[in-house]
Amino acid sequence: MHKFVPFLLGLFLIAAFLRIDFFFTIVYLFFAVYLLSRLWARRTVEGLRVQRRFVDHAFFGDRVTVDVTVHNARWLPIPWLEINETLPVQLIAPPFHRQVISLGPRERRHLRYTLSCRRRGYYPIGPLIVQTGDLLGIERRSLARTEPDHLTVYPRVVPLQQLGLPTHSPLVALPAPSPLFEDPARVMGVRDYQPGDSPRRIHWTATASAGRLLVKNYQPAIARETLICLDLNQEDYERGQRYTATELAIVAAASIASHVVVEEGLPVGLTTEARDPLLDDRTRFFLPPRSERAHLMSLLEVLARVQVTSAAPFVELLRRETVNLSWGGTLAIITGRESEAMFDVLVYLRRAGFAVALILVQPGRPSARWQEWANVLGVPVHRVWHEHDLETWR
Repeated sequence: MHKFVPFLLGLFLIAAFLRIDFFFTIVYLFFAVYLLSRLWARRTVEGLRVQRRFVDHAFFGDRVTVDVTVHNARWLPIPWLEINETLPVQLIAPPFHRQVISLGPRERRHLRYTLSCRRRGYYPIGPLIVQTGDLLGIERRSLARTEPDHLTVYPRVVPLQQLGLPTHSPLVALPAPSPLFEDPARVMGVRDYQPGDSPRRIHWTATASAGRLLVKNYQPAIARETLICLDLNQEDYERGQRYTATELAIVAAASIASHVVVEEGLPVGLTTEARDPLLDDRTRFFLPPRSERAHLMSLLEVLARVQVTSAAPFVELLRRETVNLSWGGTLAIITGRESEAMFDVLVYLRRAGFAVALILVQPGRPSARWQEWANVLGVPVHRVWHEHDLETWR
C-alpha cells in the first residue's frame, strides 16, 4: 500500500504531461480502487469480532481445547483473514497457531487447537493477532489483542494411597515409629509422676486418692494440622540440578497436601517464599491449615505458579511462619540441603512441641552424621531424587 500512492502520483504526472485522456481514466480508476480498498478494509475491521475461550485451569496431563471464534458482524465479506496465535512452547510445538480463512457476510467461524499440559506453570495464551485487508492486497490492517489470557496448570499429584503407605496419619507418606503427639483431650489413664513431667499433667483427684503424685496419661493421637514448608531458595539446590530438584519438591508438596485433605479430611497449609509470575515479584506465601477442597485448590494454584528465587535463608522462614501453627501440629519440611543451621531449627521446632518430618530432594543420601542427628531428634528423613522415588515412597 505504501508503494501504491507514489505509483498513483507518478501515473498522474505522466498523464498530465502527455495530456492523454486514457491515462487520466486509468489514474481515476486506480484512485477509485484505492479509496474503495481503504474503505472496505476499515469497515471490515470495525465489524470483526474475535473471542478466545478455554478452561483456564487444568491438571498435569490434561489436554485443553482452545476455541477461537471469529465473527464478521458486517454485510461486507472478508476475502482473507490471517490469524496468528502466540503460544507457550511448554504446551505446544511449534509455539504458535496460524490459519488463513475467509468470511462471508455475517458469518461466524470456530477455530480450535489443543494444548497439552505436560508441565505445571502459569502460561500466557496469546497475544492473538488478526490481519485482514482487501481482495487485491492494497490495504492491510491488523487487529491485535495485547492482553493475553492465562492458563494455570496444576502440578502432578501422586496418589499416595496406592503406594502401600499407612493411612491413619495425615502425613501418610512420612510414618514415624512413635506417636506424633498426645491429645490432651483424650485421657486414657494415670501413671506415676516422672521428673520432667509438666505440672499441667498432674491429676489432682487421683493423687489425693492414691496418696502419691499421679499424672494424666494421654492417648496418642495424630496431628490435627499439617503445615508444608517448601524451600524454593535457589541457593539450597545444586545449580545443574536445580530445575529437576525444585519440580520434584513441588510434586511432593502437592501430593502430601492432596492426601491430607482428600483422604484424611484434615487441615493442611503451605508456606514458602518464591517468585510469582502473576505478580512478577518475590512473594512470601502462607496459607493457614484448612481442610476444605476449595482450600486445597488454592494451595495447588500457588504450587502451579511458584518459581525459584533468591530469597532469605529457608531456616528463617521456618522460625517465622511456624509461630502461626497450633501447638502439636505437624511440619513437613521439603528442602534440597542439609546443614547445621537446619539441624538447629529442627531442635527448636521439636522443643516447641511440633512433630517434624524432613524430605530431602537431592541425588545422594544424607550423611551418616546428619542421619544420626535426625534419629536423636526423632525426625524421619526421606530422600527424593527421581520420580520413581515418589512412586515407591514407603
